[in-house]
Amino acid sequence: MSESPREAVLSQISYSVKAISGLPECRTIAKKMYCNLVRRVKLLSPLFEELREGGEEELGSDVVKGLDSLRIALDSALEMLKSVHEGSKIFQALQMDKIARKFDLVTEEIEAALSQIPYDKLDIPEEVREQIELVHAQFKRAVGKMESLDLQMAIDLASAQMEDDPNPIIFKRLSEKLHIRTINDLKKESLAIHNMVISCIGFPAGVPEEYIETMSFLLEKLKDFVMEENPVPDSLEADKSSIKHRSPVIPDDFRCPISLELMKDPVIVSTGQTYERSCIQKWLDAGHKTCPKTQQTLLHTALTPNYVLKSLIALWCESNGVELPKKQGNCRNKRTGIGGSDCDRAAIDALLQKLANGTIEQQRAAAGEIRLLAKRNADNRVCIAEAGAIPLLVELLSSSDQRTQEHAVTALLNLSINEANKGTIVNAGAIPDIVDVLKNGSIEARENAAATLFSLSVLDENKVAIGAAGAIPPLIDLLCQGTPRGKKDAATAIFNLLIYQGNKVRAVRARIVPPLMSLLKDPGGGMVDEALAILAILASHQEGKVAIGQAEPITTLIEVIKTGSPRNRENAAAILWSLCTGDSQYLKVASELGAEEALKELSENGTDRAKRKARNVLELLQRAEDVIE
Repeated sequence: MSESPREAVLSQISYSVKAISGLPECRTIAKKMYCNLVRRVKLLSPLFEELREGGEEELGSDVVKGLDSLRIALDSALEMLKSVHEGSKIFQALQMDKIARKFDLVTEEIEAALSQIPYDKLDIPEEVREQIELVHAQFKRAVGKMESLDLQMAIDLASAQMEDDPNPIIFKRLSEKLHIRTINDLKKESLAIHNMVISCIGFPAGVPEEYIETMSFLLEKLKDFVMEENPVPDSLEADKSSIKHRSPVIPDDFRCPISLELMKDPVIVSTGQTYERSCIQKWLDAGHKTCPKTQQTLLHTALTPNYVLKSLIALWCESNGVELPKKQGNCRNKRTGIGGSDCDRAAIDALLQKLANGTIEQQRAAAGEIRLLAKRNADNRVCIAEAGAIPLLVELLSSSDQRTQEHAVTALLNLSINEANKGTIVNAGAIPDIVDVLKNGSIEARENAAATLFSLSVLDENKVAIGAAGAIPPLIDLLCQGTPRGKKDAATAIFNLLIYQGNKVRAVRARIVPPLMSLLKDPGGGMVDEALAILAILASHQEGKVAIGQAEPITTLIEVIKTGSPRNRENAAAILWSLCTGDSQYLKVASELGAEEALKELSENGTDRAKRKARNVLELLQRAEDVIE
């Protein structure tokens, strides 16, 4: 006997609610959003239990329609929650703004569906009706209130990519925040990245190849940190020694389809298949134009390193006591002390000839190729700089060809990851030209110019030079008018530059505070945490404090202290403390707007710094009251 529409929709909704309620604990950067959504959906279960136990009572078509909308929304929620729980933690950290928007969209869909259900037509107990109305109100309040992003993590992620030898404390913070602390965590993360790439037959839609390289690079760095923090015990080493004699079976995915041997340098061809580099290169050198495994015609003969698989193979070898032979380098002019490099000096010299003397088309192509080579690995960054590319790239920052300019500034960004190259770039007189690109370039060029300035500003002496070159006003323009990525590039650059006191004055006089307040008042824009972090650093300077005070921020700050993320509440309290210190007018406004209650709660439940700032402001409020009395 087939189910009635009533039974079918209630059965499907009950399944989704039960599945969501039974999801495991989330251990990714999206944990708070994940837990909030799961908690709210769980609270809906009494409604469906009552309706399912309501016997054969017929539901009106409007009720069924509303329930069906809710079923669709809950299905979307379940799919998204599963992908977050099972997905790559590094990918989610890099895409946090998009993940937050997905959660907001699903929350909006559930709220809209709940609004369609006419509860007055349902025969349910009063207490169940009240609970559902309460949950509905929670969903309504949550719509548009996206989770604030962690600026410190964004800076750590950028620093990890832009420095060849980042401070270990960066990876300690990333390891903690991403919950990648053990060998087992590393294996799960490697598998999650691998599955993501395999399921999309190469790369996920809209995700460029270099993005996957970035994820693999970060995974490798985290692996080095975790291995250093958790050295393998002697007993485990003994186990590995015994494993060596048992000749573990190599997984098929780790074997080259041509040689059937364990791959040491896996690369991807245009069909998405992976081979050992030396094997597929011989195949191509023999004149073949097809993929050996699929027999499909190759669209091109470029070989892309499969960093994800290489990392998985390394972890498997480590776990099974298999020694992975070192890949032999083919660099024709290796620097002393550099091994296993893919850097071909002759090829780089040929590219530099085109940069210096080629036509516009040749310069554009050569700059694009150097951009990609500099992105690929540390050895390339050294070889390219030593060959003399940096002054030539700096000259191309003034190119009339937009694409050439984009390639040049991005190549310099990639080269600046190497610490020594930062000085070479600055000494080549690049800063004024990069600032000019930031002012007048295409949107991609402006974004990458901002990222380059952030990378160069890691060195304290460069913070002064970048500020003096007039970088702060165009960074503020990008902060106001850029794409989401451009705004974040601008914010991280500004934050770093403001560590130098003179740049705080420049930023205030360039009227940075009004746009920051606009970003702060727009939670849906995804820039609240960046705006608060920058305002907090400005508030420590007298001119910054005055400018912030003129923007009348107290109401907004108190709202953030009440409802914001832990880091944002901390920064809001720090700004409030700076404003109220030595200023009775701000203390009066804060008191009248009910700051005391929010600060008391923060002093008990905030971060350590937030508790200190909250207590400091509470003391100021108390002293002000004592004076009045």
